[in-house]
Amino acid sequence: MKISLKSTALGLAAFGALAIAAPAWAGCGDAPVKSPAMFEKGQTDSGRFIRVGNDNSQGQASIAGLWAVNFYIGQTQTKFDWGFAAWHSDGTEIMNSGTRAPSTENFCMGVWAQTGGNSYQLTHYALSYDPTKAAAADGGINGRVVIREWVNLNGRGTQFTGTYTVDVYAPSGLGSPTRIAQGRITGDRLTVN
Repeated sequence: MKISLKSTALGLAAFGALAIAAPAWAGCGDAPVKSPAMFEKGQTDSGRFIRVGNDNSQGQASIAGLWAVNFYIGQTQTKFDWGFAAWHSDGTEIMNSGTRAPSTENFCMGVWAQTGGNSYQLTHYALSYDPTKAAAADGGINGRVVIREWVNLNGRGTQFTGTYTVDVYAPSGLGSPTRIAQGRITGDRLTVN
């Protein structure tokens, strides 16, 4: 088998271009906004590129992004919690709570779904710990927390408002929960500026 220098150079150049190429983007038709894509390896085929993220072809604002959030008790101005929440385009979310110490667990993770035009439902799952019992075999866990939100995004996609509930379950996750808070929630989109 004879290998030419020209074909070897072309092959190396093509490989080098792939190695330093920017992340893949898949656009549909004449859409003015490109959508991120990822390569998915198939079990029976060589794989394919698939779009990821929300489809905003209807021109609607997306909930995906970073938010400064405030939880109020009932309809009052008294804050139950505040923090920063990142809603990801894949339907997951993570929040850093401003009123909880890291030793008691100040992060919760969630999943969300769009329930209407600009309406969304989010369910956070969190663990709560007693820092005085950190040496215990279970790390001092004292409860499993489920926070549910129902929010509406404004037309510009810069703010949302809605309601929330906070239910605490036993560390095992079994049994009936105790509702410890409910009220209204607000969110303001954070940007690089």
